[in-house]
Amino acid sequence: MSGFTLPSISLLSQSILSGIFVGALYGLMGLGLSLSWGLLRLINLAHFAFAFLAAYLCYQMATMGMDPLLTLAVIVPLFFALGAGLHWVMARFAVTPFNSLLLTFGLTGIAESVIQSIWTADFRKLESHYGEQKFKLAGLYIPVPELITLVVALALAFAVWGVLRYTDLGRALRAAAQDGPVAAAFGVNEKALGLLLAGTCAALASIAGVCLALSFSLTPSQMYAWIGVVFAAVMLGGLGSALGPLVAGMLIGVSEAVTMAVTAPSWAPIVSFTLLIVILLFRPGKSA
Repeated sequence: MSGFTLPSISLLSQSILSGIFVGALYGLMGLGLSLSWGLLRLINLAHFAFAFLAAYLCYQMATMGMDPLLTLAVIVPLFFALGAGLHWVMARFAVTPFNSLLLTFGLTGIAESVIQSIWTADFRKLESHYGEQKFKLAGLYIPVPELITLVVALALAFAVWGVLRYTDLGRALRAAAQDGPVAAAFGVNEKALGLLLAGTCAALASIAGVCLALSFSLTPSQMYAWIGVVFAAVMLGGLGSALGPLVAGMLIGVSEAVTMAVTAPSWAPIVSFTLLIVILLFRPGKSA
């Protein structure tokens, strides 16, 4: 096959590790989208706008001398409020799932324009002491920003899974998603839970944005490039699932990285979109 090369074991191992790291970011970015889609029945494309707005805010505050990780203390509460406010508006006007897709797609376009007007369309790269740190383990290079993303993604995914599975709050959220009127009859405050969950989803998106800023160069139009692969991770992992998008994201990330190592970088997007097409063909409408 033209362009096919057999990589060395070390190159293949490094590619797999890199795929795990980027897959963790896919999963982290898909976590809030999965919860919103699966439990709130809203397809919130503004999730990507939140992530990129948070990434640019992290970049701005870091250039002013603030530690990138400390920016989370400002960014997370801010985006929790934004997410809850957006959900209140959609609930107030009884926005349907399909209309939520159109509405949040429009908001994503507005967010792109706002970002471009403030930070321009030029590439921005967050320079921090994290980006300069890496270490070697078993012959493999491990960059600290990517390791931070992996640890954060694992911690949040397992924390959300634990809350949904073992707490009264999690049981109430699942009951409201399954049958809202019946859950309300048993004392579940569906409106308050919706605001809490929507705010949490936006906060998770903002955390993903900070991790994005730590590892990647930023440009406003780039947010659309993430939609397809994150949607694939969410669909493959299951709607409403906490751990599913992370596992699926890592699978897609490793597949893309190995594809780039074996063939060419231009072939990598084919992996995620092929997986998405297969999922839609064989699991239409299925959720976790």
